[in-house]
Amino acid sequence: MAIAVLDHSGARGGRPAAPVPAVSYALIALNTVVFLLGPAAGLNPLYGRGHDRVCAEQRYEQRWGAVPAELLAGRPLTSGQLAEAPDPVPGCPAAPTPGKHPALSVLSSLFLHAGWLHLLGNLLFLHVFGPTVEERLGRARFALFYLAAGSLATYGFALAEAHSADSTRVLIGASGAISAVLGAYLRFHPRARVTTLVPLLLFLPLRFPAWLVLGLWFALQWWSVHSAGPGVAYLVHVIGFSAGFLYGCTLATRPPRRPG
Repeated sequence: MAIAVLDHSGARGGRPAAPVPAVSYALIALNTVVFLLGPAAGLNPLYGRGHDRVCAEQRYEQRWGAVPAELLAGRPLTSGQLAEAPDPVPGCPAAPTPGKHPALSVLSSLFLHAGWLHLLGNLLFLHVFGPTVEERLGRARFALFYLAAGSLATYGFALAEAHSADSTRVLIGASGAISAVLGAYLRFHPRARVTTLVPLLLFLPLRFPAWLVLGLWFALQWWSVHSAGPGVAYLVHVIGFSAGFLYGCTLATRPPRRPG
């Protein structure tokens, strides 16, 4: 199974050099800064160490992450709801978050990550595929597309989990928005050659068409929705990828935008 995409050579096919993907780089930088300043990175002394930092991370995610039950109700979880919610960290009961605006947490959650692997995995895909999609859409439209697709994926997940026990769990990460970027890339450049590391072949780099790499990735996410346990919101990936691909279908017949 191919897991780590390194480049997408062949997408431009000899065209003039593309402009600097300012929005993609800005998103990468913003995600990195937010992570380094937050408790998950373990570098900010304001959040303490050991168990104190873990509890601070839970409170931080509860405050700025997206919670399906909050999104659907339009208000933060009550003390009673938090008392009945699963406690992911023993000894760290979740506290109410008065003043939290669930609709805004959809956007803030797109810039939170649970750990280094979570962050680096997302930013790798954004770095590889984001610049090409940004070139195709233009900077302003790419920024709106990224935020809108991420929000759509989050709300879609909330609706799917409305009546489940996971409706009070916090959802964080840029995966929904980045999955939309992958879907749009697949629609725009299905035959681009993608260099991929294959772990079954000792991480030998091989080149495959984008439709095969991203198609297999999407199939894995779809399969994981029905087979994986709690921890990773694979449905967010599926919704985001589908939204990005469908949006790309509406633009595929139009000429690419050229920055002035």
